[in-house]
Formats: sequence, C-alpha cells, structure tokens
Amino acid sequence: MTDKIAIKGIREGILATLTPHQAWLPLVDDLTQYIDQRGTFFRGARLVVDVSERAVDVENLTALKNALASRQVELVAVLSQNEITSSAAHELQLFTRLSEIPLPVRETRYPEHDDEMLVEDEDEDLEEDEEDVLPPMDSEEYGTVGVLVKRTLRSGRTIRSNGHVVVVGDVNNGAEIVATGDIIVWGKLRGIVHAGANGDENAIVCALDLAPTQLRIASHIAVPPDEDRKRKPNPEMAQVKNGQIEAVPWLSS
Repeated sequence: MTDKIAIKGIREGILATLTPHQAWLPLVDDLTQYIDQRGTFFRGARLVVDVSERAVDVENLTALKNALASRQVELVAVLSQNEITSSAAHELQLFTRLSEIPLPVRETRYPEHDDEMLVEDEDEDLEEDEEDVLPPMDSEEYGTVGVLVKRTLRSGRTIRSNGHVVVVGDVNNGAEIVATGDIIVWGKLRGIVHAGANGDENAIVCALDLAPTQLRIASHIAVPPDEDRKRKPNPEMAQVKNGQIEAVPWLSS
C-alpha cells in the first residue's frame, strides 16, 4: 500500500505490516483511513498486525482493536518481537504467532439434489442479503459444464459453488462469488470474487470489465488500485503467476 503500511493476503486472513519508523497514532490513522477508503474489501475480515520491534501497550492496542471493530474488522493477532507488545496482546486475548491462529472455516450448505446446473432467477423481490447456494459439482467430471447464473448480481447477493461459476450479467459492488473452480463474468465485475477456494492456484477469474473490490485465487489476494475502476474496460483474465495475482488480456484462442 505505502512505505508505511504493507497489506497482503495470508491463509489466516489479511496481514498488515506497520513500519517501526513512524509514530504509532498517525500510523493507526493511516491504517483506518485506508480501510475506510476500501469500502467492503475489509468488511468482516480477520486482521493480523505485525508491529515488528515496536512497544505497544494495552491501552494503545485496545484503541486499535476498537477502531477496527467499529469498521467490522476483527483484530485476531499482533506479531511483535517486543515483550511489552506480546504481553499486551495476550492480555487482550490476541494471538502472537501465525501458527496459533485457527484457519477460518466457511460452512457451505448444498441442496439434497445435485441435478440443477442452470440458475435463472429474475425475481426482483428477493431479499438483498439472500444467499444463493448452488448444488455441488465435480469440476473434473466428464460432461460437467459448470454453473450458469443468468442475471446481474446485486449488492448483498452471494453465490457459492463447488465447481466453476459463469455469470451472464454484471457482478455489482457488494455482491460476492465463491467457487472452487474458475469464475467467468460476461459483464462488469465490481464485487468480491474468490476462485480456487479450496486452494487451486490454477483457477482463473475472467471478465469483460475486470475491476473487482476484492479478487482472491486460492490463498492469494489482490487489491486493485482505485484508478483501475476508472480506466477504459477491457476483457481481462486474472491468474496466479510467480506467487502473486496478475491480470492479462483475455483473448480468444
């Protein structure tokens, strides 16, 4: 993000590494302002903060924890080589090592029958926060063509699939797609997507206009800069290469 704060995705959540060369309070202000600017990206996230050798007492850690909680961000761990900081973290029941943090478990419920492979839902009276739970599928099974969603996903809608997901329509800001396989959007992608959710780094995300709020492939997270959402739209494909997510032109083959 800057030379003061570095943000990256890890298996345990999101890691924020804070420079030891700036005063604490301005640094916390920079972090909370960045979270505010990213909108829904951090909402509901588990945050691990690495403060290096900095000494942070209970009062300052409590203030940070409360500031994050007010933004729906959970502070789960504080990493430090300083005994004062580690002691304060333990007093607040925060983890101090990555190995101590339990990995997040996301429960996915599927219908009893698995023969529904096409979803067409144009009912505009559905609740905004209703979750669409799609049937399970084996992405390697012969003849499996994936799950097709023929509508625009509005804010608050969630699609989860144990396989690939294809959306014919837009994915608006505030909508979310989680798939163990690939995610293809035949339209504008503005929401949150997680392809290869079971750890498949070969999964891809494609869209005619690729400008998501958050993009994840396996355990990798990309935070597109704000200017990306203002540029001229071009079909792009996001993939993991050399340990990070990169976007390349999505060309027909």
